[in-house]
Amino acid sequence: MPNIALLPGDGIGPEVAAAAVEILNAVVSDLTYDEHKVGGAGIDEYGVAMTEETMAACKAADAVLLGAVGGPKWDTNETGVVRAEDALFRLRADLGLYANLRPIKPLTALYDASPLKRELIEGVDMLIVRELTGGLYYGDRGTVDGRAFDTMVYTVPEIERIVRAAFEAAKSRVTSVDKANVLDTSRLWRSVATRIHAEEFPHIELEHLLVDAAAMRLISAPRHFEVIVTENTFGDILSDEASMLTGSLGMLPTASLGGDGPSVFEPVHGTAPDIAGQGIANPIGMILSAALMLRHGLGREAEAAAVESAVDNALVKGIRTGDLGGTATTAEVTKAVLEEL
Repeated sequence: MPNIALLPGDGIGPEVAAAAVEILNAVVSDLTYDEHKVGGAGIDEYGVAMTEETMAACKAADAVLLGAVGGPKWDTNETGVVRAEDALFRLRADLGLYANLRPIKPLTALYDASPLKRELIEGVDMLIVRELTGGLYYGDRGTVDGRAFDTMVYTVPEIERIVRAAFEAAKSRVTSVDKANVLDTSRLWRSVATRIHAEEFPHIELEHLLVDAAAMRLISAPRHFEVIVTENTFGDILSDEASMLTGSLGMLPTASLGGDGPSVFEPVHGTAPDIAGQGIANPIGMILSAALMLRHGLGREAEAAAVESAVDNALVKGIRTGDLGGTATTAEVTKAVLEEL
């Protein structure tokens, strides 16, 4: 029986995680769950965002399903202080999850929920492949005598493996996003991407794009993109920008892959502390993350497709939470998806 390390986290995390488990139990009957507190909940309970026991449980699991972590209660500008987000960085580093996959595909039923014109987003179907264990978020940092620094470091092997992941996911074109007109790390990135393309994937088109130009084109011509590959910080920003093509940050799932052990599946959205505990959070991003877990983590394509189809059909019939302009509760959306299953 596959065992899932369930990490509900903070804010709306526990609410949407419970919805996802309800959906999972409707399509598969053999999953077991090992639940642990992480993030702010972990700090409150244990004094750390991720305990060694929890990390061990994640390593032993078949997949990790994560809600969301963080919130104002644990935010601080003090250097060296434990932060809720430390749980994410620990998971990614210890499990070797270097590839973050973020599919961006606006659903037909929600075209009018996007702030972009319908004719711009019709037919958009892209994948953002974000490098997840290098760059600014993992480099040396500090604040000394009024001077702060964050270090971006990338090695050739780190770039090679994420670029390969992008080409392997593509059918016709990969857009590599960097800032090669300014950054040495980007110049190395571009040269490695060019070599991997020529040596291993010449049948796939490779396009280089500066990150500022990519940000503009995501809004002006999103259908241009098939697969975008980029480093950690740029990927973090661009994928959140791209989420608005779907109408709401609450809609998007993500999968973090690459290690020899389990992968991590989580929604793109944050903890939304302003609506936590009210039962009105949009659970769709979490439910679709569970579908990604079925597909990429457990190899259950039919069940994953069933969940995704049920979400589509529920939306076609009009169910909407507040972020999509409706009034449905978390429980009502979950029930609507269950009925379609």
